Amino acid sequence: MKRNSMVNLDKLLEDFSHLEMKISELHGKNDLLNLQLEKTNRLLTISQSKEEAAKEECVALYKVIKGLQQTIESQCNLRDENERLKNTAHILEEKVKVHEQEYKNMIDRLMRKIEQKEEEHKLSQSKFHSDMNKKFEASKEEFKQVIQKRDINILELTNQLRAQEKEKQNEIIKLQIEFNAKMIKLQTKTPKPYSNPTANIYRRKLQHLEEQKNKEIEFLHNTIKELEQQLGRSQDSHLKQLQLWELHQNTTSNVKKKCNKATLG
Repeated sequence: MKRNSMVNLDKLLEDFSHLEMKISELHGKNDLLNLQLEKTNRLLTISQSKEEAAKEECVALYKVIKGLQQTIESQCNLRDENERLKNTAHILEEKVKVHEQEYKNMIDRLMRKIEQKEEEHKLSQSKFHSDMNKKFEASKEEFKQVIQKRDINILELTNQLRAQEKEKQNEIIKLQIEFNAKMIKLQTKTPKPYSNPTANIYRRKLQHLEEQKNKEIEFLHNTIKELEQQLGRSQDSHLKQLQLWELHQNTTSNVKKKCNKATLG
């Protein structure tokens, strides 16, 4: 029993020595840790100071960055607006080009139509002039024939009138001679003047012949006058046709000049 106590005591001393050594080591480590802790605290204080300075610098940088962000955002907005305006301007330029091309095409179509109308007008005018010349020549020839026919009719009627006047005049002279001979014969037979039925018959016959002659002369004069009036109306109609033809030529010339001016304008 004593022996076991001695063994335990040795072991206990050994353990105690070992424990002291551990404690010494721990104290050494603890001192070392304290030194490291102080150093760490100093570093922490320095780091905190740097952190505060960094925070302040970060705040300043944040403000600068925020200002830069706003500036960049504004620049981006301006760039987007400029891009949108550029796109709008490009679209408008394309539309203007399209409208210019459409306007040019429309002008070309109108010019072709004007040229076509001018050609049609020239052909129509040429045809109209040709027709008018033909009608004018035909009317002129017809007018000449009418004038010649009227002149012949007037000449024939005048000759007829003269022949009838001469015939009536001869007949009247013959009747006057017969009447005078009868009167002389009656006067030689009868010393007293009295009413003779034969003389009255001759007188009435002579008067009737004179009236008939006057009526025929008046009828022929009226016929000649009517023919002259018809001839005058034909001349007026022919003159009006000439005036209308000249008026149409002047109107056509004025319309052509206006068309040329409008085309040049």
